[in-house]
Amino acid sequence: MFFFFFFYLYSFLALKTHSLSLSLSLSLSEATVKTKMVSLQPPLTNSNTLFYSTLTPPNPFHYFPNLYPKTLNPPPPPLKPPYSLPKIQSILQYNRKPQLAGDTPRVVVITSGKGGVGKTTTTANVGLSLARLGFSVVAIDADVGLRNLDLLLGLENRVNYTVVEVLNGDCRLDQALVRDKRWSNFELLCISKPRSKLPLGFGGKALTWLVEALKDREEGVPDFILIDCPAGIDAGFITAITPANEAVLVTTPDITSLRDADRVTGLLECDGIRDIKMIVNRVRTDMIKGEDMMSVLDVQEMLGLALLGVIPEDSEVIRSTNRGYPLVLNKPPTLAGLAFEQAAWRLVEQDSMKAVMVEEEPKKRGWFSFFGG
Repeated sequence: MFFFFFFYLYSFLALKTHSLSLSLSLSLSEATVKTKMVSLQPPLTNSNTLFYSTLTPPNPFHYFPNLYPKTLNPPPPPLKPPYSLPKIQSILQYNRKPQLAGDTPRVVVITSGKGGVGKTTTTANVGLSLARLGFSVVAIDADVGLRNLDLLLGLENRVNYTVVEVLNGDCRLDQALVRDKRWSNFELLCISKPRSKLPLGFGGKALTWLVEALKDREEGVPDFILIDCPAGIDAGFITAITPANEAVLVTTPDITSLRDADRVTGLLECDGIRDIKMIVNRVRTDMIKGEDMMSVLDVQEMLGLALLGVIPEDSEVIRSTNRGYPLVLNKPPTLAGLAFEQAAWRLVEQDSMKAVMVEEEPKKRGWFSFFGG
């Protein structure tokens, strides 16, 4: 009797234990399946998805929307594979517009004394850089009979009237101004036509009257008036610097250009122009390291002027000159074009840069150096 009672009790307890373990295993497997469904991510198909997944971890609020706080904005929808990464739009971006310093218009003469150092190239590129920054610019080519600024800007076929016709009463001043089609806030004004001579009465007073007439235009006062000065220190140089209150001295790191630049600096100071900055053009770091060219720091110590910009040697200058397309408009930009843009930025804020010493490479010694060779 007792045997059958213990047998039935054992069978009942075994059946209850089996059913309880079976239900517990089913609940655990269901929870495991749900957890896997939640934690699974889309499979990685290519290198872009691998790169993106390593940058951005999965957002848990996409899978648990009830956990997201109601006070915040709703989460963005999840990206579908393959993930699209944002493209780089620009290498050099400024987070602000430069603040114009000084009274307008700022009359800046670009000079050097020596010919062929890059005055006209600097005028064209700095002028268009200022226009691209949102400032109104009037560039005056003061080289009588040998004008080249219109060629570098690609406006040689649109120059119908010059300052000589304006002074003679043959046209108005707005008819002599040539507006650039690419940037409408940039205008060109030429003193005379090629291979022509100025009247005897034309001088610094006439150019000063011209600058005053630009201030009284109906279109408004320009922010900058850039004067491309001719080479030398004769009457054309004196005429060009008369109405200016600032000067940009363009030089190259060679002794002939530095001697002329030092002489021009003295003449500018005698004329009352104290705000003088310099641009060192056609710099080659490989020759500086080999002690074959003076460094920018040496040039600054010799002239004692504030440094506005350093323009590296670039073969693209010749191509842009022949095409009538300035360097600052090239896409992608060249090193020289970026240097001109930075110089224009400093010119707006009346800022300057600091030269950095370039380490010189030790000269290679031959096999006979032990014997003094």
